Amino acid sequence: MSKAGILVAADASASAVRLPRRRGIELALIVLAVLLSVYGYCAVGLARTGSVPPGAAGYGAGLGALALLAHLTVRRRASYADPLLLPIGVLLNGLGLVLIYRLDLDTPGDRAAPAQLVWSTLGVAFFIVVVMVLRDHRFLQRYAYVCVAAALALLTLPIFFPAVNGARIWIRIAGFSIQPGEFAKVLLAVFFAAYLSANRSALAYTGRQVWRFKWLQLPTGRALGPVVAIWLLSVGVLVLERDLGTSLLFFGLFVVMLYVATGRTGWIAVGLTLAALGAVAVGRLEPHVAARIQDWLHPFASIEAGQGPGQLAQSLFSFAAGGILGTGLGLGHSTLIGFAVKSDFILATAGEELGLIGLSAVFLLYALLVERGFRAGLAVRDPFGRLLAVGLSSIVALQVFVIAGGVTGLIPLTGMAMPFLAQGGSSVVTNWAIVALLIRVSDSARRQYDGQAAP
Repeated sequence: MSKAGILVAADASASAVRLPRRRGIELALIVLAVLLSVYGYCAVGLARTGSVPPGAAGYGAGLGALALLAHLTVRRRASYADPLLLPIGVLLNGLGLVLIYRLDLDTPGDRAAPAQLVWSTLGVAFFIVVVMVLRDHRFLQRYAYVCVAAALALLTLPIFFPAVNGARIWIRIAGFSIQPGEFAKVLLAVFFAAYLSANRSALAYTGRQVWRFKWLQLPTGRALGPVVAIWLLSVGVLVLERDLGTSLLFFGLFVVMLYVATGRTGWIAVGLTLAALGAVAVGRLEPHVAARIQDWLHPFASIEAGQGPGQLAQSLFSFAAGGILGTGLGLGHSTLIGFAVKSDFILATAGEELGLIGLSAVFLLYALLVERGFRAGLAVRDPFGRLLAVGLSSIVALQVFVIAGGVTGLIPLTGMAMPFLAQGGSSVVTNWAIVALLIRVSDSARRQYDGQAAP
């Protein structure tokens, strides 16, 4: 056989080899995630009452049914998707329900687990809708400016409502509350991905007049216009809503996506400089933000003044009490932190009762979720899908860093929700939307190499 014939035969055999869809692996991991969550639920009951909680079977059946419906949807509509994304979401959501249920036992007048389970159900339902309806992630690119308009409207709405715990990030009407900023961050990721994929060449161009500082190559002043506008807007949100976390996430997301789109390290330098200037200015001018910075700088000041430990001090005590192996689920005292123990400081409960080993496992789950999102972005061919996957993954990474850094005293506390773990309906629904979009991008990435069209 001639060399040309051998090459043709090789190409034909290569095209006949189909990529594995790995849905069986996904199902096995989902079963494991549900079993681990049910085990945690039972461990809490055994530690507190010496018996298995009466609702353990219902909890396991409900979580298992939700996970199975999500799996069947992925199997039907995104059969080439990454098999790790959905199981990680199920495990983190299940662990969050366990931690909130455990904290409910110490706060019988404030039961949050039933409401969180309802929100988790809505989140999985929204996940199913996104995977079923959105056949191609590139469809979102057409509505970039609609997304940014909706995001800005959502970010502005809380300004007209009373502040909650010093920050204007909530809308509360007749006992119903929602945090619009959680939905705005996904819409902003879609807009940034569409804008940067269309203008990345202009933003990467530095021209003849280039600012240089040692090894840094900074963009021209004209190119700095968009990032300065985003910086001013993020500072405006911080000033009006007194919310450091949303501002950091908002601006950090844009800078990360800008760097990925252009490959210019100068954007990172500019972004860090502007973020630092904005944080220093607002920290000096805004009393609520200044108080949090003071708590960060002097976490034990209230103890020295004879007023007892504050929230950050109690959080640090919880991590210290957990040690390497933890006290065991249900046997900690993190409720001493106060009203934010189920939201801002839920990571302190995980650190105290699961220990350093358990907390490291939780962080590894988040790291794996972010890594699989980045992997999907690197594999997909279209620039919009690449930037969208990177942006959504960066949202999770930035939130975990900001929250973990705040409750451990690494950075000032920002008051954001830990993805999947913390109490908050808006947060859990948004996180499931992020997982759904990452699954759609990962499905497209692997499908393109197999020569398959979208279902």
